[in-house]
Amino acid sequence: MARFVRRLGSALLVLIVFLTGCVAAPTAQERQFTAMDTFMYLTAYGPQAREALALAEEDILFLDDLLDVTQESSQVYALNHRTASTLSLSPELTALLEQALLLANQTGGAFDPTVYPLVQAWGFTTDTYQVPTQQTLQALLPLADHTALTLTDNTLTLPEGVQLDFGGIAKGWAGDRAVQLLRGCGVTSAIVRLGGNIHTVGTKPDGSAWRVGIEDPDTGNTLAAVSVTDRAVVTSGSYQRFFTRDGQHYHHILDPDTGRPADNGLTSVTIVGDCGARCDALSTALFVMGQERSADFWRAHRDFEAVFIRTDGSVAITAGLKDSFTLMDGYTARPVEVLE
Repeated sequence: MARFVRRLGSALLVLIVFLTGCVAAPTAQERQFTAMDTFMYLTAYGPQAREALALAEEDILFLDDLLDVTQESSQVYALNHRTASTLSLSPELTALLEQALLLANQTGGAFDPTVYPLVQAWGFTTDTYQVPTQQTLQALLPLADHTALTLTDNTLTLPEGVQLDFGGIAKGWAGDRAVQLLRGCGVTSAIVRLGGNIHTVGTKPDGSAWRVGIEDPDTGNTLAAVSVTDRAVVTSGSYQRFFTRDGQHYHHILDPDTGRPADNGLTSVTIVGDCGARCDALSTALFVMGQERSADFWRAHRDFEAVFIRTDGSVAITAGLKDSFTLMDGYTARPVEVLE
């Protein structure tokens, strides 16, 4: 018996917003739509908010059409079904691939945009879920190799069989572009929620920080919150997209070294930082690495913060979150380790 779960609603980071004070808050403008296989909620304040949100939605839908691996009209689909080894990419895809390759190199391949053949083997892109044999995985593992790509200006060269999937970075990148559009229109207070990716512009209308909730992977309740201003908050977890077979849980975050769902004692990783694309890729990479390697990576870079929820329910946070991380009611007794 197989069962598949995609917790689109509960997989969203919970946004906790309290507007306080005697002065009435400015009217919120909102856009809600579906793209990149998830729900999108955009909220902005100010006189240009409505027009800015319309531009942001238009851009996100454009990126969805560009990057969808299963849509025959998308550029990524055409790339993955190419007949030549060298192709010209659009400026948008070139920019995204440059970021993806940089992050793949920095993480030693824990995040890798070439995992698509492995993702296909598990059926996560087509809803035909299966557990591939070890023989199948061994045959596909050599294709998950970002170092095999050569990107020169907008020209990409890649070996036969290598395919791209930007699912581990696309929403973060889309959020960055949406935030840039909003700011360009003069918006100084906004929240962009793209599934498990949260991007904030400025503060809340009352001047206080946004509080973004982190989900309890076991119950879907809000376990904790982080207070942020002008930051992205991105979570990846084994509970967000998975299927079960014969009582075994198989989630979508694959380890490029094994081709199997990563199993490092974690159920979720949340990254807080300035760049949504980087946060998105790192939430996947650090989940694959496990907490010990992730802590070493954080100490080496120090340009992001992280929250780790372990399979035993305990929590670890990096030192930069000590003053902004709060356990919610019902979880105040949960052990929290601060990584220095």
